Amino acid sequence: MKKLVMIGNGMAGVRTIEEILTRDNTKFEITIIGEEPYPNYNRIMLSNVLQGKTSLDEISINDWSWYEENNVRLITSEKVVKIDRSNKTITTDQKRCVSYDELIIATGSSSFILPLPGKDLEGVIGFRTIEDTEKMIKIAETKKKAVVIGGGLLGLEAARGLIDRGMDVHVVHLLPTLMEQQLDAPAARMLKKDLEKQGMKFKMEKQTAEICGDKSVKAIRFNDGEELACDLVVMAVGIRPNVFLAKESGLEVNRAIIVDDHMRTSDPAIYAVGECAEHKGTAYGLVAPLYEQGRALADQLTGIKGEGYQGSILSTQLKVAGCDLFSGGKIHEDDETEAIVVQDAVAGVYKKILITNHKVVGIVLYGDASDGNRLFSMLKKGTDISDFTTAAVLQKAGEDDNTALLAEMPAEETVCGCNGVTKGKIVQSILEENLSSFEEVKTCTKAGGSCGKCRPMVEGILSLTLGDSFDATAQKTGMCECTDLSRDEVVAEIKDKGFQSPMEVRYVLEFKNPEGCSKCRPALNYYMRMIRPTEYEDDKSSRFVNERMEGNIQKDGTFSVIPRMYGGTTTADELVRMGEVAKKYDIPLVKVTGASRIGLYGVKKEDLPQVWEELGMRSGYAYSKSLRNVKSCVGSQFCRFGTQDSLGLGIKLEKELEMIDTPHKMKMGVAGCPRNCSEVLTKDFGVVCVENGYQLYVGGNGGTEVRECDFVAIVATEEEVITYAKAYMQYYRETGIYGERTAPWVDRLGIDTVKTVILDNDQRSYYVERFSEARDTYHEAWHATLAKSEQKKMYEVTRK
Repeated sequence: MKKLVMIGNGMAGVRTIEEILTRDNTKFEITIIGEEPYPNYNRIMLSNVLQGKTSLDEISINDWSWYEENNVRLITSEKVVKIDRSNKTITTDQKRCVSYDELIIATGSSSFILPLPGKDLEGVIGFRTIEDTEKMIKIAETKKKAVVIGGGLLGLEAARGLIDRGMDVHVVHLLPTLMEQQLDAPAARMLKKDLEKQGMKFKMEKQTAEICGDKSVKAIRFNDGEELACDLVVMAVGIRPNVFLAKESGLEVNRAIIVDDHMRTSDPAIYAVGECAEHKGTAYGLVAPLYEQGRALADQLTGIKGEGYQGSILSTQLKVAGCDLFSGGKIHEDDETEAIVVQDAVAGVYKKILITNHKVVGIVLYGDASDGNRLFSMLKKGTDISDFTTAAVLQKAGEDDNTALLAEMPAEETVCGCNGVTKGKIVQSILEENLSSFEEVKTCTKAGGSCGKCRPMVEGILSLTLGDSFDATAQKTGMCECTDLSRDEVVAEIKDKGFQSPMEVRYVLEFKNPEGCSKCRPALNYYMRMIRPTEYEDDKSSRFVNERMEGNIQKDGTFSVIPRMYGGTTTADELVRMGEVAKKYDIPLVKVTGASRIGLYGVKKEDLPQVWEELGMRSGYAYSKSLRNVKSCVGSQFCRFGTQDSLGLGIKLEKELEMIDTPHKMKMGVAGCPRNCSEVLTKDFGVVCVENGYQLYVGGNGGTEVRECDFVAIVATEEEVITYAKAYMQYYRETGIYGERTAPWVDRLGIDTVKTVILDNDQRSYYVERFSEARDTYHEAWHATLAKSEQKKMYEVTRK
């Protein structure tokens, strides 16, 4: 049995050993020597460890038992210091001598540390190993300011992790745009803008001159003299292949160890694989090409004839919170390319496809990378796109492209780049192991077990392989199709992890669609604002069109405008303005609504801003998920049966509770006597005035499924009515599912639970306080909008 020795215990090297064992597990006596004290682990997942999403134990690829079970001798915590090619031996720093028949060098690379004054200070770290990650986590426990030098993939992931650890982080980048090797300028600008929303700060076009401090880092100084205080400096400016050992032993080395198509070095008994290898002038740093090298080398060592390694076309997916991007092939146009560009600034989506001779040669996607794998497959295959329409970024009309892509995908093509899992491996495992869900495939094959970007493809392969027996809907049990997490689980994670944006929530909680869907986008926006009213800024783009336009869209595409009329009351001046606006803008229908307001129906979209401006009235929120109106009768002011001032109370309720978002629309009512002319017993919150006070009811619904209210209590004063209403609304805000009316909410929680909370003095006070905190933020936003409007008017007057 031949002796196979490998220097290095990293991802590319151990994958090569796995491939060898799959082909022939009796050919070699295998020894692996690793410098780190760990078995093989997934270096890609270190950013997840830094971010607190994953533990070190969970990123292990092959644990100690794997080496034993496969008769692989693993030597850890030793560094190979010499290769004796004449005698075919290697020597470690522990004076251990090991002989070989075939030798694989898989020493990988190291973080490149800029040769700056102060580079050896305590607190200057690369980001490459478990040790680096542990140091950063420890520093983040006591220090607050960090600088990451380098705005590439690794630097941005490090910055995101340190922010999640509570640090204030600046990213320093020499060039004007981020990730310049993967993104063009428009996509890079969008990335920077989104990362800034997450709290990341940038110093662009800055060159670091010195790291300042005595024993530990205190600041960095730029060439222009500016200084930036910090306690930690992370170098993420690139990697340097570990070639010292190969060079010392006389192997042919350029930037990395030069290899042929079979990964053979200038010594026929020595091979190199991974980041330390250079093939046809290129040294690769991404996992997918390194695994392809491993397969080619395994074929070579086990005697399987093949074409060897032919190089790789690179693609990149970024895993920083919420920033969904994909790039592959060429990034920039030249004289030989034509570009298809699709940009939606509102949705934050940018897509650029570069074409040469009817073939895809480059891809840049930002905001929606769902087309990435499909387009990249076309690029690699050289697909002629003459028959494709460009309207939906090269989709064939009437065809389910993802299904077609998966059906045509060859078995040897990689589906999971992080773990190097091919389509053939997934299909084989599904059939042999009777797998029927994504989670089972992930456990068995590791596909989707790292970044999770390939989950839709894995589920697609499940569907193709199992046919009608695959039930996709049974696997979607979460708040929407993007996640398996329930509403309560998502809300708990937001509270626990302190997320700052919906994009961050979707990324960290591994939503299948990082951009979100029409269900979770508005829901997450609501939950964030409900949980953190004073910190979170409302994302208007995540709201439904009715809320963005402040009017309900009608069947012909026009909108309704319904101003607020407290208690159905108005003034002569307001009536005149509504009439004048209706005439000026040729509004076809003016109607008194069921909520005792005047609605203007048929307003053109382009006229909406000016219509609201000229009305000079607040919105009645007839389109919103908030309090729509409080319906009331005239009560004791005019009615001979009225026991209390129901009209006045209704107006007070409306003014106290308006504007604040709720899981769904809310309607309230106040009846001046038990005759209930204002139909309060089918409202979300109803008040019936009686001689000795006010009867309170909750959870009613007058829609397609009528639900009569449940009685809660009798209170003595209007102030108590308003207090109970605030507590009730806030309790609904904090426990309701977005899109759930109060009727099913009360049924879900149970009326006894709701009553227990509302009637308890301490809990009622707590929810009223939370409501008031939220209400203040809505009023501040409203006054800020008014101020901007007034400034605009003054500016226009000044211009005139």
